[in-house]
Amino acid sequence: MVSLSEQVRAEYPWKGQTIDVDGGQMHVIDEGPRDGEVLLCLHGNPTWSFYWRRIVRDFSTTHRVVVPDHMGCGLSGRPQDWSYRLADHVSNVERLVDALGLERVTLIVHDWGGAIGFGWAARNPERVARIVVTNTAAFRSQSIPFSIATCRIPVFGPLAVRGGNAFARVATWRATAKGLPKATKEGLLAPYDSWANRIATLKFVEDIPLKPSHPSYDALVDAEMGIEKFSETPVLMCWGDDDFCFTPAFRKEWQARLPHAEVHAWPDVGHYVMEDAPDRVESHLRSFIDAHPLTERA
Repeated sequence: MVSLSEQVRAEYPWKGQTIDVDGGQMHVIDEGPRDGEVLLCLHGNPTWSFYWRRIVRDFSTTHRVVVPDHMGCGLSGRPQDWSYRLADHVSNVERLVDALGLERVTLIVHDWGGAIGFGWAARNPERVARIVVTNTAAFRSQSIPFSIATCRIPVFGPLAVRGGNAFARVATWRATAKGLPKATKEGLLAPYDSWANRIATLKFVEDIPLKPSHPSYDALVDAEMGIEKFSETPVLMCWGDDDFCFTPAFRKEWQARLPHAEVHAWPDVGHYVMEDAPDRVESHLRSFIDAHPLTERA
């Protein structure tokens, strides 16, 4: 069990629920009116649903905000013998959406949430009403920072990521352009407090498919090929250009693939967009939702 301090609970007061998925129980925040428009927020690595806390807090009065923790992350189960492959994360999101009966979803993604989210969306395009893309990728790339590549080295990677929690700790300063308050750092790191609890942090790094021989390569190609299905779906991009990992080159690739998207890019914002610029993202998200009402496309 993950124990959250009073300081973290003050930022993240929701108890959530669990859904049975492949690998065990997935924890999910499901707040707001049951008949409200659905915002489905998918986090990446090494974050968890805590990353989307502002969206939950500020939109759940009017929208149904659903935020799962991927297996091995946040308050979800920590199976030590599960695959932790992209295809299985995608299938778990599919099970979650089916279990909750979600339709006409506004899909909001960050980091690994992009590949997972677009993998799910490619299978279920009729369930996607709008898309919000923030510092992520759902297409093949050979661009991987040296610091992340070193975490894939046998022996060294597990010792650094699972033993020293280096990946998550370094992210608390490198993934933000403005720095994080102490309580936010504590919240982001809270679930990753032991070797066993850091399994997904390492597995996500190892699951980056750079070659066709990689077990998750085909799943990434499926997500990538699915992007074209959303050429007429309203898309909002909110991008931190001061990102060492998902650099502006990734944003430009998204813009080439989804040229109709509304794009906002900020040079003073890093990878953790919702930490560096939550007010900006929320302002543009509200305007975006208002500009594309679901009643027009029922």
